[in-house]
Amino acid sequence: MKYPIGIQSFDQIIEDGYVYVDKTEMIYSLVKEGKIYFLSRPRRFGKSLLVSTLKNYFLGRKELFKGLVIDRLEKDWLEYPVFHIDFNGSNFQEEGTLEKVIEGHISAWEKVYAILPDQSRDRGMRFIQVLKEAHLRTGRRVVVLIDEYDKPILDVLDTGLETVVGENRMSLEDRNRNVLKGFYSVFKAADEHLQFVFLTGVTKFSQVSVFSGFNQPIDISMNPRYEALCGITQEELDSYFVESITEMAEIYRQDAEGMRQLLKQQYDGYHFGSRLLDVYNPFSLLNAFFSMSIQDYWFRSGTPSYLIRLLNHTRENLNELTGRYYETPEFVDYKADVEKPLPMIYQSGYLTIKGYDGKEDTYLLDFPNDEVKKGFVTLVAADYFKSSDESVSPRTREPWTTGK
Repeated sequence: MKYPIGIQSFDQIIEDGYVYVDKTEMIYSLVKEGKIYFLSRPRRFGKSLLVSTLKNYFLGRKELFKGLVIDRLEKDWLEYPVFHIDFNGSNFQEEGTLEKVIEGHISAWEKVYAILPDQSRDRGMRFIQVLKEAHLRTGRRVVVLIDEYDKPILDVLDTGLETVVGENRMSLEDRNRNVLKGFYSVFKAADEHLQFVFLTGVTKFSQVSVFSGFNQPIDISMNPRYEALCGITQEELDSYFVESITEMAEIYRQDAEGMRQLLKQQYDGYHFGSRLLDVYNPFSLLNAFFSMSIQDYWFRSGTPSYLIRLLNHTRENLNELTGRYYETPEFVDYKADVEKPLPMIYQSGYLTIKGYDGKEDTYLLDFPNDEVKKGFVTLVAADYFKSSDESVSPRTREPWTTGK
């Protein structure tokens, strides 16, 4: 079996024979029942693959979907003009990077549609013109897919970096936020030309005004119908990876059920809604099958620098955050003007929903699994002792702890 580790292109996965866990029934529901969506998931959870799948669907590449659920659901397979923006791969701590990335996309699209660039118009107006031309020339409304919409803000969040705009000095965080706000406001002005808009990210910025002036997207991050849109469920694990589990069980001298329990304890336990559907971390699970070894793959792949910066501002006891019930705004909406780490810890995937009180409409938060718990404790401890004054005993201070 070929495992698509690090491969985010749907067409490559299908054409090169990698295993693909079929999510197309949910994708079909998305595209037929709504227009503008937002999905928040932790890093390396399959957001980019989802965007790539949507892209190939709207390009009408029916041959790639042969044998998948959507193949028998979709009858038309129309081709739409697709505009894809991926904010991964750029370092937005460098002044002017965000403007250059957006300018690069718009200039390229203007060339495709033979539009003479008018530098006297702002980037938003030029993008609207591109969307309008694409609609007029193809006779079909356009599709806009934006992957990691929040990376330009997360890269500079709490860094103190500044830039000069005109004669005014401002934080690079505010600058990037304003640029994105102007760019995303395009979607309201161009609404008549839009068929479908989909944005992914780690965070939901509710009070940062990024979406001010933008037709508010439907947030499906905690929608019970789409809990498994990214990640791998227990049913999918047992359906697609029987051979992998059997092979791994022999190495670990377990029966199949015993191997399932080891994998579940290490990589399962994510919940993205009140239905509490178990979801495995796909990155760790695929790496474990490829290596035939249970290790901390997700944590070792990197820790968000913005999370470390935020944790440096607090000495809250982790025991006071885990194992408690919260109202949704307390852990879902990151408020950039309040230095409280809980929303970032949750949205970054280090905490997840473990219970739901329907009467109070509150959610219980805790670590999803052993990999994340061990990794987060290691992260916090290492960063704490690194930042502690060597002349002061750590015992005299109050670091983040997890208790016994």
